Amino acid sequence: MNYNYIAIEGNIGSGKTSLAGLIAEDFNAKLVLERFEDNSFLPKFYKNPDQYAFPLEMSFLADRYQQLKDELRARELFSSFTVADYFIDKSLIFARQNLKNDEYALYSKLFDIVITSLPGPDLIVFLHNSIDNLIGNIAKRGRDYEKAIEPAYLDKIQKGYFEYFKNKTQKKILIIDTSGLDFVKSRNDYLAIRSHIFSERTQGIHRVTF
Repeated sequence: MNYNYIAIEGNIGSGKTSLAGLIAEDFNAKLVLERFEDNSFLPKFYKNPDQYAFPLEMSFLADRYQQLKDELRARELFSSFTVADYFIDKSLIFARQNLKNDEYALYSKLFDIVITSLPGPDLIVFLHNSIDNLIGNIAKRGRDYEKAIEPAYLDKIQKGYFEYFKNKTQKKILIIDTSGLDFVKSRNDYLAIRSHIFSERTQGIHRVTF
């Protein structure tokens, strides 16, 4: 095992939390899950994004930073590594899409100050799925505040991730197309994904399609 910290990423409804949980269970890894349900600005943002985008993104940045700082510093004796269902840079990706230019300029300055004290993941796994599948997954989990999410918003976020990855060739990034998979219900699908995650790779972006 060459990883100390793996981040599972993806658009809203991509299954990143489910995959992180499965990996943690299989490898006795320390599991770090984003605490988005505690964010009181999230339901307000989906109803009125112009008014609540900045406080939402600031509150997410503060909470993600504090959680990762605490969890990554506190190594557990019997855990093989840490797997999280997000990485801190998602704050910048979402902020770029949700904030006005002047708000984003301020936000990015604060972001650069914050992240200097956090270790980055050894591997970023991005779960890519079709927008139609994401909409279906969001509907299945039935969160009231997510009912207002539009396909256009998901498409914008998806493009934001790929724009970010384009400039991060020095990182180790694995993009997995999960459009034809159901790794929650199918053990074989999950094992296929898992085998790619733990394959030896050099730095850079690698794409996997099944």
